[in-house]
Amino acid sequence: MTIVSGFADISIFQLLLVALMALFASIIGGLAGYGTGALMPLVLVPLVGAEPVVPIIAISAIFTNSSRALAYLRYADRRRALIVLACAALTTALGAYGYTRLTNAGAALVIGSMLILSVPLRRVLRRRQVRIGDAGLAAGSVGYGVLVGGTSGSGVILLSLLMAAGLEGAAVIATDAMISLGTGLIKISVFGLAGAVTAQVLAFALLIGGIAIPGAFLAKAFVERMPVHIHTAILDVAVITGGLVMITAAARQLIA
Repeated sequence: MTIVSGFADISIFQLLLVALMALFASIIGGLAGYGTGALMPLVLVPLVGAEPVVPIIAISAIFTNSSRALAYLRYADRRRALIVLACAALTTALGAYGYTRLTNAGAALVIGSMLILSVPLRRVLRRRQVRIGDAGLAAGSVGYGVLVGGTSGSGVILLSLLMAAGLEGAAVIATDAMISLGTGLIKISVFGLAGAVTAQVLAFALLIGGIAIPGAFLAKAFVERMPVHIHTAILDVAVITGGLVMITAAARQLIA
């Protein structure tokens, strides 16, 4: 198995499209704290199908979250990061294992549904301004683990939990990055044991992860200059549209 063979039947134009989306998603993620897991499926699913998408994003996220954690390291709340990781570790592994049992159509339905639901969920949680303590954060992390293990685009839930626990601004992004590194390593371990880490998965993950590294530092430079509501609105439209496309394609496969 060679990594280069993972790009078989993929044109230069398609690789360029993936690379540009990876850079864009990384910048959005650095600004808002989420976005990579929601945007990358929009270009990956048409190219490689739904099944490899979560493993690809899980591996590439190691690069993305490492650079983001480094860029915002001094803002991280390590205590809350440990609370989330301790409570989400087992359920993350279970969610990742459940994902490996899905068919291509099933994976597309799961990813598409999660992307669509993430938009109204984020808006509801923000509007209600829920506040929780360490116990609430721990309880919420158990459920978050299942979703982050088996879906893409669930980062909005973690952000909502951290903000409800009292974190703001750069502290949310930094702590999210540290937690995502931990859950990402758990997911990769499960995917590896299940045989889901193929040459194709590694090739796309390394491409996305390598190109996304500068995005975190670009985002840090722009974080105080760009209106958050503008890219948030664009992201919402893209996420909902992509989710609908995935669900429609999956429904056609199931009916055929």
